[in-house]
Amino acid sequence: MNAPQSLPPQVFPRQCFIHAGDVRLCATSWGEPGPGRPTIVLVHGYPDSSEVWHDVAAQLAGRFHVVAYDVRGAGRSTAPRATDAYRLQKLADDFIAVIDAVSPQRPVHLVGHDWGSIQSWEFVTDARLQGRIASFTSCSGPCLDHAAIGLRELRGQRSLAALGKTLRQLAASWYIGAFHLPWLPELTWRLWLGRAWPRYLRLTEGLRTGPSPTQTADGCHGVRLYRANFVPVLRAPRHCHAHAPVQVIVPLHDRYVKPALTEDVHRWTTQLWRRTVPAHHWLPLADAQGFAIMVREFVEHMEGEPASPALLAARLR
Repeated sequence: MNAPQSLPPQVFPRQCFIHAGDVRLCATSWGEPGPGRPTIVLVHGYPDSSEVWHDVAAQLAGRFHVVAYDVRGAGRSTAPRATDAYRLQKLADDFIAVIDAVSPQRPVHLVGHDWGSIQSWEFVTDARLQGRIASFTSCSGPCLDHAAIGLRELRGQRSLAALGKTLRQLAASWYIGAFHLPWLPELTWRLWLGRAWPRYLRLTEGLRTGPSPTQTADGCHGVRLYRANFVPVLRAPRHCHAHAPVQVIVPLHDRYVKPALTEDVHRWTTQLWRRTVPAHHWLPLADAQGFAIMVREFVEHMEGEPASPALLAARLR
C-alpha cells in the first residue's frame, strides 16, 4: 500500500510477521514507540483485513505508534483449517504475541471494529492481559457473553418493548445462522460474493472501496469465527468484567449490531464512555478522520490530557 503523501517518512507503514504458536500474523505499523508516543493496536472485523484500518492509522500516525494486524484467517496471516483454531482464547493468544512484539514494556491502547471488537472484549476481560491494556475502544462488536446474557434477560422480561428489541437484533443477525451451514457460505464467497463485495458495500453503506486480492479467502476462512464461538457462548455465557477503561462507539444506523446491545455495557465496566454517531456499520471506512478523532481524544485522556467536551459528555457514571 502506498503511504499517504502527507505523512513524514518516519511514519510510513512497514510490514512484519509475528509468530503466535503455529500461526504467522502479518502486522503493519506506523511510527515508533517512545516517550509521549503510546502504542495503539487496531483489530479488524469480518470479512475485512487490516487494510480496513489504513486510513484511520494514517490519521493517528503523527501522534502515536500504530499497529494493525491481519487476524488469523485474514489477509496475509495464516489461515488454520480447524474450526477450533478460531476460538476466542486462540485469538487472545495471537493478541498477546502481537503486543509482546510491538510494545513489550508498555500497555497498549486497543481499538476493535466488528469481529475485531468482539475478540477485543475477550482480551480486555482476560486476566492474563490485566495491566497490559491501557484502554479499549469498541465499535460495532459487543462482547458475546454480555450479548447472550442481555438477550436472555430481555426474553425473561415478557414486555412488548423487550420483545421488540430482541426481534430487531435477531432479524439483524440472520446471517449468523447462515454461517453455521456447511459449505454454503464458502461456496457463496467463491462463486460471486468475493467479486461483488465492493458493490455490496456501495449499495448498503454508500462506500466506494476497491477490490481486495484476499477478499474471497477472508470471507471463506472468517466464517469459522462464528462456528467456533457463537454456540458455546450462547450455551454458557460468562459474567466477565473489563479490567481497562472502555469507550464504546455506537453507529446508530448499524444494520448488523443494534444500539440496544450496548445499552447495558456499564454493568461490565468500571470506567465507560459511550458515544453515538449517526453512521452505518463500517464507520472506520466511512469516516476515518472522525473515527480517529474519537480514538485520539480517548487515548490522550487516558494518557493524562484533559477530556474534550465531547468525551466529557460521553462519560457514564
